[in-house]
Amino acid sequence: MSGTESPAVAVRRGRPRDAARDRALLAATLAVLAESGYGGLTTAAVAARAGVSTATLYRRWSSKEALVLAASAAFAADLEQRPDTGTLEGDLRILLRDKAAGLTGESGRLMRALIGEAAHNVALAEALTAALIDPVRDRVAEAVRRAVARGEIAPLPDVDLVADLVIGPMVSRFLLTAHPSDTQDTQDARGTADRLLPFVLRAVGGQDASGDGGFA
Repeated sequence: MSGTESPAVAVRRGRPRDAARDRALLAATLAVLAESGYGGLTTAAVAARAGVSTATLYRRWSSKEALVLAASAAFAADLEQRPDTGTLEGDLRILLRDKAAGLTGESGRLMRALIGEAAHNVALAEALTAALIDPVRDRVAEAVRRAVARGEIAPLPDVDLVADLVIGPMVSRFLLTAHPSDTQDTQDARGTADRLLPFVLRAVGGQDASGDGGFA
């Protein structure tokens, strides 16, 4: 018999994980975080909420921190899609609305639960940076690059500062300001994004549809 294992043996030994169970565990993590915060979250509580054993959980994530980091990545707003609307105003409007929506609802509750812990947890802080800040910087850079190529604006020396103009007001509004309910946040998300749009456009030298955006 050769040293090469049959495909059947290889499949049995490399059995893929159940994606649905992974999603259930990450959803349970979010629910427990929303109820108890990071300090009150335990792997036992997450496993019980998901209806699995703690052994099942630990086969996927080796610690509470690893589980929370996975949940951060899974439930952060998806800003990877970068639609080209044909104008800088349109690109930034979609980005702002996406970011506002990402800081409300389930992902907003997750971020609120983790921000305090991130102040003294480097791994978690890096995960939140990857979820909150890096995608916005990438999207802004892409929108600005297209706008420069179209001749809408002049090249910018520091695109990251423009991303900060998107992130800062959104975080202040939705994560640091007390609101009566998540429902109010969700309803206010698009309006907040649209009110912020003219300021971001002026910062990059663009114009809004009314023609009064940008600096002379």
